[in-house]
Amino acid sequence: MDLLFKAIVLGVVQGLTEFLPISSSAHLIIVPRVLGWNDPFLNTTAFDVMLHMGTLVALIIYFWRDLVGLLRAWIDSIRERRVSGYQERRLAWLIFISMLPGAILGAALENFFDTFFHDPKNLIFVAILLAAGATLLWAADRWSTHRRTLDDLRVRDAVIIGVAQAGALFAGISRSGITIAAGLFIGLERAAAARFAFLMAVPIIAGAGLWESRVVFSGGFAGVDLVPLLAGMVAALLAGLAAISVLLSYLRRSNTDVFVIYRLGLAALVVVFVITH
Repeated sequence: MDLLFKAIVLGVVQGLTEFLPISSSAHLIIVPRVLGWNDPFLNTTAFDVMLHMGTLVALIIYFWRDLVGLLRAWIDSIRERRVSGYQERRLAWLIFISMLPGAILGAALENFFDTFFHDPKNLIFVAILLAAGATLLWAADRWSTHRRTLDDLRVRDAVIIGVAQAGALFAGISRSGITIAAGLFIGLERAAAARFAFLMAVPIIAGAGLWESRVVFSGGFAGVDLVPLLAGMVAALLAGLAAISVLLSYLRRSNTDVFVIYRLGLAALVVVFVITH
């Protein structure tokens, strides 16, 4: 029961922080460390994959109409060899372009990202990156014209957002946070920036999940309790759906200051924790 409770808590943490611009990777490092949860199960590849599959399913459920339309448009563009004049086809290719930098960097430095930030001695770097991400988000919101929509995106914009998204591999930056900030820097409306961030997250999370699953299916499930595994996934799914809905609604009427303040506050608490432990 203790392990089941921990799995559900971390599933909720993953679901909320994957989509709110506050860094899921940082929270999944900080929460177990602060609470003293040292159960090896929580650090298994199998558990990590299932949490990410929960957030992936949340994205698919919430955006299924958009995703079906984009996939159909992408296939049509290949079959007909034509993109110009079709907004949905162009958006599909822009999402594809935006995911490439992160995929390349992630594949090249996988071992570094898997070990460096999970080392207790490096927790202070997570705090620094939380604060850095907060600064970027604050500056982007102030800089942005908030006038452009997804229809206005160009290849250069997709490249900028994609390069920025690659920075989310550093725990504390936040995938949604850095991509929303990049979208704001190029003048997107807040809700449009978040929507693009979520749509591009689908192939990114799916690709990362498939890449990590190679370890799971080669024996990673051996000896793993499936009940907390599935409980964590369901918790991440439900929390993710709530986070997506709340964030899109919130950004239509307000700025990102609440997330900036939260990130700075969490960074300060992490620094205090490191100093006192």
